[in-house]
Amino acid sequence: MTPDGYTLDTDPGRLDLDRIHHWLSTDAYWALGRSRDTVERAIAGSLNFGLYDPAGTQVGYARAVTDSATFAWLCDVYVERGSRGTGLGTWFVGAACAHLRDLGPRRILLATKDAHGVYAKHGFTPLVDPGMWMEYRVTPPTGKDR
Repeated sequence: MTPDGYTLDTDPGRLDLDRIHHWLSTDAYWALGRSRDTVERAIAGSLNFGLYDPAGTQVGYARAVTDSATFAWLCDVYVERGSRGTGLGTWFVGAACAHLRDLGPRRILLATKDAHGVYAKHGFTPLVDPGMWMEYRVTPPTGKDR
């Protein structure tokens, strides 16, 4: 819990799916247009982090794709616009990373276009050897989204 009463919770039953879908599909550059079905499937297959204000309203979301032992990919990190600029996002990322570190992975990855400073505060750096990493891009069938 932050000094001003914000909390992080990993209980998927507490997540506000309508709110998360709205944030990601309309305001997150990496997920614009993401369908509700895709959001629900991503949540079902991930370790989820909800950020809640003192009244219990969800104001942020992040998820980790992880085997809970060796690897984690932190993604879909989002703090609603009205709660930004207060350090809350930095705290949220730190709390999520602390939770992930306790699981024991050797590596936590993420990708960002514009928040390098937030993540650097928690020890994230550019890949040491990006030449060893590869990706396989799948072109979704017609009618599917990100």
